[in-house]
Amino acid sequence: MLNILYRRRSIRRYRDTEVEPEKIDQLVQAALLSPSSRGLRHLEFMVLDDRKVLAQLAPAKQGAEHLKGSAAAIVILADPAVSDVWVEDASIAATIIHLTAESLGLGSCWIQIRERKHSEAETAEQYVQKVLGIPSHLRVETIISLGYPSENKQPHTYNDLDFNKVHRNQYGEKYLFSRE
Repeated sequence: MLNILYRRRSIRRYRDTEVEPEKIDQLVQAALLSPSSRGLRHLEFMVLDDRKVLAQLAPAKQGAEHLKGSAAAIVILADPAVSDVWVEDASIAATIIHLTAESLGLGSCWIQIRERKHSEAETAEQYVQKVLGIPSHLRVETIISLGYPSENKQPHTYNDLDFNKVHRNQYGEKYLFSRE
């Protein structure tokens, strides 16, 4: 798992190669296996593999433009009436999708939708709901873009880790790692 975490980077440029259906199936299984509060398993997911639909979503908000070049994406949906911690549950599922994508040799990138603007008059969430026909009672946390990377980002290293952000028993008490 640590190897996957060191390697996983946000990828915004993808090769013009389709993602195999078996890999999409594995990503969906991973999403459905994501932990959720009280085991409610209330999240819903939309798999997007139509390049025209992905291109339609690219203007949802600033920073979503790379959807035009992605081979696929997964939209994470939740009903706040079912769970008051839907944001956390959706975030966990997004993380599981990211890590699974990395383990399958795919690149991925989180595109925040909730609390973002499409235009002065419309939120990114409203725009995505309209384009994808999502009922208004469901919230859109994020879209995870997917594909085979066409950019090569170096993995994180042990030296990149900021160990000063880890405390032991009391805030400010340094946690000593076994490597030190």
